[in-house]
Amino acid sequence: MKISDIAKMANVSKATVSLALNGKPGVSPETREKILKIVYEHGYVKRPLTLANRAHASSRVLRLVALTNSGIISDEYHKQPFFAELIRHIEDHCSSRGYSLLFSSLQSDNLISEIEKVENGHPANGIILIGTNLSKEQISSIAKQIDHLVVLDTFFESLPVDFVVMNNFMGGYQAAKYLIEKGHRKIGYVRSKNRMYNFDSRMRGFYAALEEYSITIDKNDIFTIAPTVVTSQDIFVEQFKRRKDDHPTALFCECDYMAISVIKSMMELGLRVPDDVSVIGFDNISEAEIITPELTTIHVDKAKIAAIAVERLIERLENPGHNIHIKTIVDTTLVERKSTRAL
Repeated sequence: MKISDIAKMANVSKATVSLALNGKPGVSPETREKILKIVYEHGYVKRPLTLANRAHASSRVLRLVALTNSGIISDEYHKQPFFAELIRHIEDHCSSRGYSLLFSSLQSDNLISEIEKVENGHPANGIILIGTNLSKEQISSIAKQIDHLVVLDTFFESLPVDFVVMNNFMGGYQAAKYLIEKGHRKIGYVRSKNRMYNFDSRMRGFYAALEEYSITIDKNDIFTIAPTVVTSQDIFVEQFKRRKDDHPTALFCECDYMAISVIKSMMELGLRVPDDVSVIGFDNISEAEIITPELTTIHVDKAKIAAIAVERLIERLENPGHNIHIKTIVDTTLVERKSTRAL
């Protein structure tokens, strides 16, 4: 396969393909991802570089890795609002520091061999790993193989790895306290059917606030839905119907996608948000301001998380003998909009 073949398949110029393959700026994340996906699927191998050129090509390149098809991160994760914003900030910060950013989406459980494969084809100095849905064992295995690694969007205290994550516990706590201070006592919880560190931590924070106020959630007011669907979900609609006039006055959803789905489900049920039910989400994605009513949510500072991750990785590159790892938790804030009201 030649560069011209890749360009034809991706419907871009040969110059764009060259920029993407060499990790240079000037290519959008979507186009770069499409080109690299074609490369990996069709087994294209770059012409071997001389020793000097190889050193130059890899001297200012970082790689962003995501595992897709997991129920949380989709094949087109770069189009999911939360990850799209995070990736844009990562790429901007890399560019400001003189680094190019390569993108790799892996769909295999054999992460080590997959990462080695993409690294052999297009080596990078260090890796930023989106660890959203990864287990402790998976991250541990990767960290043993990669010297320069920073993991985003998850957190394991016992691993000697650099992590950057939002303060999920704090965000869950803030959401519950906000609803309680608005006068709500019959509060429901909308949880994801796919579990991970972030959602579990948000749940712990939420329940911690309820406990402080001696409030409990009825088991019938805990709803489980898909985390990445923004349309009305039949399972939720049917379960909520059974609550009839005894339904919660407020619902906390573990992410904004779920909150938007719940708002659309309420419309199908003939209930008004927030007059009949208040709804609060988590992440503050761009769609939170587009949905009607605008969504009250927990804000995650994606720009700060991206900046910390890039700076930490570069720091590790510039200080290779420094073996102390750092775990960074970025606090959340509550953004009040129109999907909630006081009783």
